[in-house]
Amino acid sequence: MKFYIIGEREIVLAFKLTGIDGTAAETRAEVLDAFNRVTGKGGIVNVPSGEIPRVLILTEQAASQIEDEEIAWQKTGKFPLIVEVPGLNGHLKGKKTLSDAIKEAVGVEV
Repeated sequence: MKFYIIGEREIVLAFKLTGIDGTAAETRAEVLDAFNRVTGKGGIVNVPSGEIPRVLILTEQAASQIEDEEIAWQKTGKFPLIVEVPGLNGHLKGKKTLSDAIKEAVGVEV
């Protein structure tokens, strides 16, 4: 498994149509539980193929609910790499787009 998504039901269903498995989660408890299962932090890894994905996709809404846990995981340098995508309502206020981040880091507009 290369990718896995955690987020709102509609987004997870859309990704499933492309062959990417995931977990629909709305509340902080659901998001954190799914995050811990996928990363193996919560005990047994609970992903379909039994392997930790290389990339974990979180919707911005889901990521905002577990921000501290996400940052702590990223500092470990372990897989999966975490990528945030906008939800159904677009970017959350205060979140940078990928283009904005690249422009800020490199100084080149994409």
